[in-house]
Amino acid sequence: MVTIKASRLTMKFASLVAVDNLNLEVEEGEIFGLVGPDGAGKSTTIRLLTSILDPTEGDAWVCDKHTVKDAETVKESIAYMSQRFGLYEELSVIENINFYADVYGIARDKRTAAIDRLLGFSGLIPFKQRFAGKLSGGMKQKLGLACALIHTPRVLFLDEPTNGVDPVSRRDFWNILYGLLKEKVTIFCSTSYLDEAERCHRVGLMHKGKLLRCDYPSNIKKEFNARTLEEAFITIINEYERKQP
Repeated sequence: MVTIKASRLTMKFASLVAVDNLNLEVEEGEIFGLVGPDGAGKSTTIRLLTSILDPTEGDAWVCDKHTVKDAETVKESIAYMSQRFGLYEELSVIENINFYADVYGIARDKRTAAIDRLLGFSGLIPFKQRFAGKLSGGMKQKLGLACALIHTPRVLFLDEPTNGVDPVSRRDFWNILYGLLKEKVTIFCSTSYLDEAERCHRVGLMHKGKLLRCDYPSNIKKEFNARTLEEAFITIINEYERKQP
């Protein structure tokens, strides 16, 4: 089942084409990784798919809902964790989660089990009374994820969620993501870490707004006889640049 679909999706800012004629499909229960250098269009793509931005041209659907015509319905079905997720540092872990439960309109008598599950899932039970501002970078990311998941979304969008986080916390974060697959959550994640891209079911390489490749990591490496995705992606980008006028 296709959960995310983009057709000729394009976003222009004056003369800059941030996303250029993107065609893409992501299946239910898949972890899809979007990778590329800074300025490639990754964050803009996520903002288009989450109904934050309206495209200049083209269309996109999430959970069979059009991201422009059905924007409010789309937002009810998804969770979006930006690079700087809006945690309130003066609130405790549990107060932050309750705040987002209020935002999503979850009745107080129905949220206890969900909060307990998310705290256990993310390993935050021992820290639930700690102020968010006193958490480490990795723990803040886990709290941000718990807040994003409080309303049980069908699709989770993550924009470079582990940027600047230590390797151990990155590993823990990805273990949590794999746990979500058991609940058939579809995960769309941008990342600048190619070792993380290797953990995705499929990856897409963006460069200057264009999707240059989209396939399983193993297939991309095999196609270019590369040991790593980094080697393959460097080759792909260099080939693309050589063909430009």
